[in-house]
Amino acid sequence: MKQILETNGLVCPFPLVEAKDAISDLSVGDELVINFDCTQATEAIPQWAAENGYPVTHFDRTGDAAWTITVQKA
Repeated sequence: MKQILETNGLVCPFPLVEAKDAISDLSVGDELVINFDCTQATEAIPQWAAENGYPVTHFDRTGDAAWTITVQKA
């Protein structure tokens, strides 16, 4: 299952806070797609994923100041 989390417009650290809450509701193997436009989250979200053993399966820039990252719950 994939869940999409739209955090565009939220300032850091709120995209990460929202991601932590959202992933807690997922089952192991599910993916969380996080769309965000906060530059600091380009480092904070992958770091949080690595620290928690969540594989990043996709990370892409989608606009001038917008990104999408997919984290799998492990």
